[in-house]
Amino acid sequence: MDLYLNNAGNAGVMNLALIVMMAGGFSSAVTLSGGQSSIVNLGVSLIPSQFLVPGIFLISAIISLCIGTSTGTIVTMAPVTFSLVAAAHLNAGMAGAAVITGSYFGDGLSMIGGTTISAAAGVGSPMKDKFLWQIKIAAPAAILTIIAYTLMSLNNGGAHHVAAGSYNIITILPYLAVLVLAAVGMDVVIVLALGTVMASAIGIFLGKANIFDCAKAIGNGMESMFWLAIFAMMVNGMVALMRYYGGIDWLVHVFTKRIHSKASCEALIGILSFCVTGAIVNNNISVLITSPIARELGDEYKVDRKVLAGIISIFAVTASMVIPQDSAMMMTLQLAGKSTNYLDLIRYMFYPVILMALTFGINYFSAKKSTLSKAE
Repeated sequence: MDLYLNNAGNAGVMNLALIVMMAGGFSSAVTLSGGQSSIVNLGVSLIPSQFLVPGIFLISAIISLCIGTSTGTIVTMAPVTFSLVAAAHLNAGMAGAAVITGSYFGDGLSMIGGTTISAAAGVGSPMKDKFLWQIKIAAPAAILTIIAYTLMSLNNGGAHHVAAGSYNIITILPYLAVLVLAAVGMDVVIVLALGTVMASAIGIFLGKANIFDCAKAIGNGMESMFWLAIFAMMVNGMVALMRYYGGIDWLVHVFTKRIHSKASCEALIGILSFCVTGAIVNNNISVLITSPIARELGDEYKVDRKVLAGIISIFAVTASMVIPQDSAMMMTLQLAGKSTNYLDLIRYMFYPVILMALTFGINYFSAKKSTLSKAE
């Protein structure tokens, strides 16, 4: 019992718990001040009607990168998306696929997102390093997806003009501040604290809330992430018991039989992350379960920690995009009504396919290059 409790409450897990709860508080504070709706309305106002589908993907990607959660993005963007589908006569399947995949762009990439925090902490990688490695794959995949949606939207000459709602640039500033400060390497806890204070101050200044409303919103946001903090503690304690009784060593031995190189190690870790996410339908929990196994395998085959964290995140969110029982998929289908269906949405999901292809390709050639360099 002492082994379980000591590992469940170690410094790394406590730091993870603090970060995810503060991320929830920050997200709620910005939503209260109007930042979330401002991003949506600003994006819609800047995008021509015939290019609304690639615009929906781009706006969803930006929002998810800012708030770090696909669920929050879907809740915000899905109703807007299907209102635009009806008003502008858009392809419902393509628009639905764009909002789901765009929402997961930032879920696995944002430095204030549960997936990134869990993956980086689980394998022992700095979040900044993981972000900089993963953005080199995610950004090209997103650009190619936008190009694909744009080319398909060129035929949509019958799209109607849609009026955008009001927005206030000031309310978006906390998002920008958090992204910039986190990217330059400032401690994430301090970044989130500053962002939360900034968002609350803006909300009070604009008359959208008083200090008690802000405190309540921050508390509710932190409470919404409390389950992940508790689950992380439980998993870390359980992993310590598994390691003590030889369970982790057994799993590593089983997987090692199928690994013949650094590239195959990375591929197997990605497949493991994808399968676990598909089985339990929660990418945050999947990452917590997969990370200790990935870390052991990665250490044995000299895989960089940031690469491990990136691969786990990429394949976890990729699985979440395509499984029918995922909350984002079910919410989108519910809002879409009879205008589209699951197979129609899957048909237009270009981003996960491109993302996986680029990840496999880049890792294969990187491993090949590394092998050739050692041979010389």
